[in-house]
Amino acid sequence: MPPRPSAETSQSPTVEAIAAAYLEAAQGDASAAIRAIIRDALTDLCEAERRTLRRDRLISRGYVRGIYESDRA
Repeated sequence: MPPRPSAETSQSPTVEAIAAAYLEAAQGDASAAIRAIIRDALTDLCEAERRTLRRDRLISRGYVRGIYESDRA
């Protein structure tokens, strides 16, 4: 679970603020903090890839359907 930003952080946190939040969440254990950062980054990357693939499939299906339906008319 990613650390929650404190009230002191701005809308766009800096690298230092993010690192500090993860380190705090890991109770000062730098090794655990870096593993959590990597795990969260990989999770976000996988989700972005999943959304991209889904969007591409929807676009392809819409294109094919559009051609098919216009050929029928």
